[in-house]
Amino acid sequence: MIPNDKLDIILRRHEEIGAKLAAGADGATYVALSRELASLDEVAAAVRAHRAIETEIAGLDAMLADASLDPEMREMAQSEREEAGERLASSEQVLRIALLPKDANDEKSAIIEIRAGTGGDEAALFAGDLFRMYAHYADSRGWKTELVSASEGAMGGYKEIIAEISGRGVFARLKFESGVHRVQRVPATETQGRIHTSAATVAVLPEVEEVDIDINESDLKIDTMRSQGAGGQHVNKTESAIRMTHIPSGIVVMMQEERSQHRNRAKALAVLRARLYDQQLSSRDSERAADRKAMVGSGDRSERIRTYNFPQGRVTDHRINLTLYKLDKVMAGDLDEIVDALITDHQARLMAAEGA
Repeated sequence: MIPNDKLDIILRRHEEIGAKLAAGADGATYVALSRELASLDEVAAAVRAHRAIETEIAGLDAMLADASLDPEMREMAQSEREEAGERLASSEQVLRIALLPKDANDEKSAIIEIRAGTGGDEAALFAGDLFRMYAHYADSRGWKTELVSASEGAMGGYKEIIAEISGRGVFARLKFESGVHRVQRVPATETQGRIHTSAATVAVLPEVEEVDIDINESDLKIDTMRSQGAGGQHVNKTESAIRMTHIPSGIVVMMQEERSQHRNRAKALAVLRARLYDQQLSSRDSERAADRKAMVGSGDRSERIRTYNFPQGRVTDHRINLTLYKLDKVMAGDLDEIVDALITDHQARLMAAEGA
């Protein structure tokens, strides 16, 4: 049983925050209260739904305790009581999951970084395939994908591509995508039909707002240069590309996608802020640091969280031993089955740790 006093505290806090926001709040206070309210919405709804079923059951129990109840009504009430008991057990499980510790970043948008690893041109092509997979998935969920920066491969695809995926709950759905992804297929350039193994790394970082990370201008070294690559005469005339170095951390961000130096600077700051935030969390939490190391890895083929086998049409997530024979749909952005399974596994491990 979940203690009622704990649930009462949650409901009171939910109502208190709602009242404060309705009364008016501004600046950082409004942002903080809005985030807390959003984090409590799910659990408050689960508490109210659970208690509604408890009230329903109490009414049915009182009816069944009445000795004067006629047999037909008793049979009907007994049937409803059994069905309500099943719903109560289900709602309690939903409530337990809602009460699990939340990642404060779950509701945020995300920055996704994909880099070609072992495999040369084929790895770059695979990095491009992964980017399109996530872009299709984002589109299916009504999220917005915006390219931040890209370095194209010699035969297509990307040596590196960074994108911002905006929407509510993006990080919660995509954070388990971080790691090394391995592909097994026959490259277009392979003349003897041999299967090659290549890899790409994916890192998913929560998008960070200025209120979360304050960057001092004096800590930045900013170099401007002419953009390289496609762009016609523009790239030869305007120094719009930005190389931003955060001196205390040594983090360097290159940005040249936009024609405007101002927009490249803004995008570079967004990426820098996300990397600094992730670094800050990593330093606080050794487990997070280990996760981050695993997230980017070395790009070596032997490290992997997931394998995409094209000859067999299968995708295997090695963390949860899940294999699906629908690779074409997965590459087209049908990721919900994999993501849901990863979230369920994560919740189960949290519940085991909480002794739930």
